[in-house]
Amino acid sequence: MLRMSKLADYGTVVMAAMAREPQAVHSAAELADRLGIAAPTVSKILKTLAREGLVASTRGARGGYNLLCAPSGISVAQIIRAMDGPIGMTECSTTPGLCAQESRCTVRANWARVNEAILGVLQGITLEQLNTPAHGTVKVASIRRRAARAPA
Repeated sequence: MLRMSKLADYGTVVMAAMAREPQAVHSAAELADRLGIAAPTVSKILKTLAREGLVASTRGARGGYNLLCAPSGISVAQIIRAMDGPIGMTECSTTPGLCAQESRCTVRANWARVNEAILGVLQGITLEQLNTPAHGTVKVASIRRRAARAPA
């Protein structure tokens, strides 16, 4: 199963909460309480997001964290990359030279195509869109049919 880390998942939840009030300064304690995520976890996430340039931290009694860009200017890919590092389906799609089979791998180029497709989708979804209610449901069967018809 393909998964992002729990911290990246929580990072998107924290960022989405902040994006609902993009001009506000949010404390880690306030976000933790509102989201039901442990305060040390929220604090760790916010420090990572600040280090990666997605939020700014302000010290003092009225300090906290705020978004550095408008929610429409922050992609899901940026959040995942900030929390987990390079986005890749396989190790060789993010860091060449790690796999002993790389030079003779017959599927590497196709994994690269899959990686590019997933990365493109994640880059195309903004924080603003995450806060917009999704209409309808995703039908897994239709995704499978489209994937089966897709050219190789």
